[in-house]
Amino acid sequence: MKITDSKLPFAGTNIFTKMSGLAFEVGAYNIAQGFPDFPCDPRLIALVDEAMKKGWNQYAPMPGVLKLREKIAEKTFELYRRQYDPMTEVTVMPGATAGIYSTINALVHPGEEVIIIEPCYDSYIPSIIMAGATPVIYKMKFPGYNIDWSELKTLLSERTRMIMINTPHNPTGSILNDHDMLALQDIVRDTNILILSDEVYEHILFDGEKHCSISAYPELAERGIMVASFGKTFHTTGWRTGYVLAPEPLMKEIRKLYQFIAFSASTPMQHALYEYLFDKSTYMHLSAFFQAKRDRMRELLNQSRFSLMPSKGSYFQCVTYEKITDEHDADLAIRLTKEYKVATIPVSAFYRDRTDNKVLRFCFGKTDDTIEKALEILCKI
Repeated sequence: MKITDSKLPFAGTNIFTKMSGLAFEVGAYNIAQGFPDFPCDPRLIALVDEAMKKGWNQYAPMPGVLKLREKIAEKTFELYRRQYDPMTEVTVMPGATAGIYSTINALVHPGEEVIIIEPCYDSYIPSIIMAGATPVIYKMKFPGYNIDWSELKTLLSERTRMIMINTPHNPTGSILNDHDMLALQDIVRDTNILILSDEVYEHILFDGEKHCSISAYPELAERGIMVASFGKTFHTTGWRTGYVLAPEPLMKEIRKLYQFIAFSASTPMQHALYEYLFDKSTYMHLSAFFQAKRDRMRELLNQSRFSLMPSKGSYFQCVTYEKITDEHDADLAIRLTKEYKVATIPVSAFYRDRTDNKVLRFCFGKTDDTIEKALEILCKI
């Protein structure tokens, strides 16, 4: 073994860092990386400032500030009718990615298997490999990005420890509906398989669609871990604040590992978020806010040679470009950034084998000005 031998030889700088870096370098409009380019609510900043001035600047309790955990449990019960004990079943962490990593590495053992559904967020596979486990890949059906659960079931084995789901879905903007959740429930019944549900876009669904949280399905919730994000909900991705919900026996193991990763999340942010959550409109009206942006982007794209794909949730719009070129999506994304000054994300980056369906992902979690100027350029291609 060499001193430079890598535990993640396939992993390099992720696509989000690459495309945002390139966008900055060439001065491109960045509709690539999933972060808002508009400010968060000034009230929230004021609450953080107030918390800091009150002296909440040292370590928070490892599981999170208790009153915030209580508020999270209350919010979750109101939305999904699942009661989580804030003392033992709610943990605040520095971002959803930390929650995903902590969960997988606490609950999955070397030699076991984790089923992931591609395309998928790029932290999933490295987290599984770091646990000494094997990722087993199921590819969503293209172009609808739907799941054939009977087909997925054939991937289960005696080594299957966990199935990971993500709804609303990054990068495709698809969602899991009630039929999907009940099908998943049937698959894992009478097994010891865990479900890790990435729900960071839980408050961003469109056209009257309902979020089907794992927490709303008792059989799944008993074996399920829900990961959520304040960063996505409140336009504060840089604050790195999310949380994990799980039954006590599972959370006990997750906390054992998490305490050695970060120990605790930002203290003043937690106190501020507790106060901010009293105004339920801050998250209950989020879908309408982002649907207006989605609709504007789709309206403009209809004037282009890109072909729209459905966007039912998240703040992403996928398009195909068969009327424009047959380039690999990664090559086109780089060319659009360099030549046209609009940065996007190639969806092949969300597949381990870089499957190229000629699809790009646009983020409409941006100012109206960014959306309109970027789309004005793309419509001329």
